[in-house]
Amino acid sequence: MQPDNNQQRSNIFFMDSAQESQEEKEAQQEHNNGISSSLHYSTTNITLVSPKPTPTSPTSATSSTSPSSSSSTSTTSRYENQKRRDWNTFGQYLRNHRPPLSLPRCSGAHVLEFLRYLDQFGKTKVHTQICPFFGHPSPPGPCPCPLRQAWGSLDALIGRLRAAFEEHGGKPEANPFGTRAVRLYLREVRDTQAKARGISYEKKKRKRHPQPPSLPPPTPPPPPPLTMPPS
Repeated sequence: MQPDNNQQRSNIFFMDSAQESQEEKEAQQEHNNGISSSLHYSTTNITLVSPKPTPTSPTSATSSTSPSSSSSTSTTSRYENQKRRDWNTFGQYLRNHRPPLSLPRCSGAHVLEFLRYLDQFGKTKVHTQICPFFGHPSPPGPCPCPLRQAWGSLDALIGRLRAAFEEHGGKPEANPFGTRAVRLYLREVRDTQAKARGISYEKKKRKRHPQPPSLPPPTPPPPPPLTMPPS
């Protein structure tokens, strides 16, 4: 009976070894499948995820532009904003006019009415001729003289409205802001305020640096005296 027991133990050992070998193979196969699936998952994720563009910060964008271009851009934007507000104000004035006016029917006379209407919002003191401070650029005290719109403000306003009229489809020859009556009115306001406030609005001429006097060309030296050969 002893050999049968040994044979039985040998068969059990081989069966256990074969089973362990089969389990190791299955474990190795699962491990390989796991690695393959994980690589496929990571590859799929890499393929699906696209790199996001790096946003440009406002600081870097601002620093890349030169100071001169940024200042010119800001000046242009302020001018355009002011021109749009002026145009809207004039359109509101036309709608509130009695009777209401349309832009094609607007003339230079209506522009003058608009300018005189704006005087009630002025902040520039314009002295009358009977005022003791007439012609005084820096009056020492208050006076009852009226406040008006400054000539410079009106001149700039007309320039913006004249440009806005043509930008909105108006013809240059029919521009009410460029009529002769408007130009004469602005000139009268300029001269009146210059005398009343003692301020000159004339453009300052550039001072030309005096050029040094040109020197006369140098005179050539006199020719040498002639010598007579000995006889």
